[in-house]
Amino acid sequence: MKPLVAVAPGTRIVLGVAFFVVFVAVWAAATFSGFVSKTFLADPLTMVRSGYTLLAEMGFIGDTGMTVWRVLGGFVIAAVLALPLGVAMGAYKPVEAFFEPFVSFARYLPASAFIPLLILWAGIGEAQKLAVIFIGSFFNLVLMVAVIVGNTRRDLVEAAYTLGVSDHGLIRRVLLPGAAPEIAETLRMVLGWAWTYVIVAELIGASSGIGHMITDSQALLATDQIIFGIIVIGLIGLASDLLFKWANRRLFPWAQLGR
Repeated sequence: MKPLVAVAPGTRIVLGVAFFVVFVAVWAAATFSGFVSKTFLADPLTMVRSGYTLLAEMGFIGDTGMTVWRVLGGFVIAAVLALPLGVAMGAYKPVEAFFEPFVSFARYLPASAFIPLLILWAGIGEAQKLAVIFIGSFFNLVLMVAVIVGNTRRDLVEAAYTLGVSDHGLIRRVLLPGAAPEIAETLRMVLGWAWTYVIVAELIGASSGIGHMITDSQALLATDQIIFGIIVIGLIGLASDLLFKWANRRLFPWAQLGR
């Protein structure tokens, strides 16, 4: 192995799958051998059987769909509002000077800390769940987009002005195309964070969703169901991550040339 040397796509897939195989093998060895009590950690087979029961008999598909809807809803609202503000902050320094102190302050506030207030203001319905995801995603996204746009190569900016581009044209024809691949990667990362926020929101005051199922399973010491819920979250997150990567490669092929 050499640092920064690319791995062939086939090798990357094999290595990625190999880790999961090793992980499940260690998990199975620890539980089937009795080294770890099944009260605290269910074995893989019990988890699979419980997962089938959840899907076939206990309406877990509906819970999963509700959680996915909440994640996408809160994330899309945050992205729609954060992207233009982030671009404005990155392009115009007075806008950055006005908003950046508050955004930097707000992004350190844990979204979970707002749950009691949000329940007071919005109840325990969908608005509260969406608000938690929005708070957890919006401020980080604004600041990351502003940094990306603000780091646009100055030689490209100077060349554009030399060719007579206007200020608005600079944003549309230089700043946005140059920053778009990194902004897309930022959206991919923040979507992963949104999943952590929705589960926290569903642990309190929810009657549906994966987080609600996990809370109910905890009360019953049903570690098999808890593990299945966690794995479902991971699989959905992995699928969305791969979809984002595929879309980024299709939309911004030039960004892959240096990798």
